[in-house]
Amino acid sequence: MREDGLLATAQTEEDVAIEIGLRPRRLVEFVGQESLKERLSILIEAASGRGEAVDHILFSGPPGLGKTSLAAIVAAEMGAAFRSTSGPALDRPGDLAAVLTNLQPGDVLFIDEIHRLPRQVEEVMYPAMEDRQLDIVVGKGPAASSIKIDLPEFTLIGATTRVGRVAPPLRDRFGYVARLDYYGFNDLASIVERSSHLLECRTDAAGCHTIARRSRGTPRIANRLLRRVRDYAAVRADGVVTAEVADVALEVFEVDEAGLDKVDRSILEAVIVKFAGGPVGLSTLAIAVGEDPETVEDAYEPFLILEGLLQRTPRGRIATEGAYRHLGMEPPQSSPPIDQGTLL
Repeated sequence: MREDGLLATAQTEEDVAIEIGLRPRRLVEFVGQESLKERLSILIEAASGRGEAVDHILFSGPPGLGKTSLAAIVAAEMGAAFRSTSGPALDRPGDLAAVLTNLQPGDVLFIDEIHRLPRQVEEVMYPAMEDRQLDIVVGKGPAASSIKIDLPEFTLIGATTRVGRVAPPLRDRFGYVARLDYYGFNDLASIVERSSHLLECRTDAAGCHTIARRSRGTPRIANRLLRRVRDYAAVRADGVVTAEVADVALEVFEVDEAGLDKVDRSILEAVIVKFAGGPVGLSTLAIAVGEDPETVEDAYEPFLILEGLLQRTPRGRIATEGAYRHLGMEPPQSSPPIDQGTLL
């Protein structure tokens, strides 16, 4: 899978290390998602008042919006330990059993990409969430027996970019299911300003606004762009991130004024030039741009659709008039017919 797009959601070790340092530690420090923060504060305060663990929570939404940060904040607000793992890492029921039996009372267990839990592991999770019990089968065949192990009170927080792929029996066991939405411009500008102070990067308000406008509603991308602009300012300017410096730096890194990077534009160009504006299937489009189909669908298409540059229909992907204009091309006189059925 190619990952040369600056705005790709795949994270390097550098990204992870720096992001940990930039993450807010408390709910009051978390910028944006105001209604969600209010609901979480109610859950946390109510659970604290009763001396109980917070009910299980499922966070959904596109990558980079702060699901992991919010999970860690819930643990911090409750004064609990934060244990983190991911769905793909829990390959067998024994892997999950090892994690659960090491939990202490009140701990918060965070499972990222929870929709990728194997079915057999998922089934072990049901009694653990509902009854705080772990069923372990000892032996095989007729001699096999089941042993129940009591688990301490704990909070499971799951995160997923595809809530529809979380099995209904698992989803129903979460006491609160919340979706994170893309961030507004003002919130992103505040996040860039906060991160610039933590990174000891000199910025002015206009420079923060310029970065925020091209961050496609995602804090992770905003912080990534800030780091690249900081690098440019240190090498090619006087070290201060102004609007002018940010504009030139992002042009160097191929992020245009609408927040599209090289891969975004390659997707639009492929639909328009190679497939006459569409419709074109996801797999064919992914091959044309040298990306994995899941990466195209999860990392790039949501923003292109949100911006009205791409349409996803039962027959395939179709470029809009806005896509033609964004690439400096003349839209066709008659657009391809669009099915009005259920979106793919």
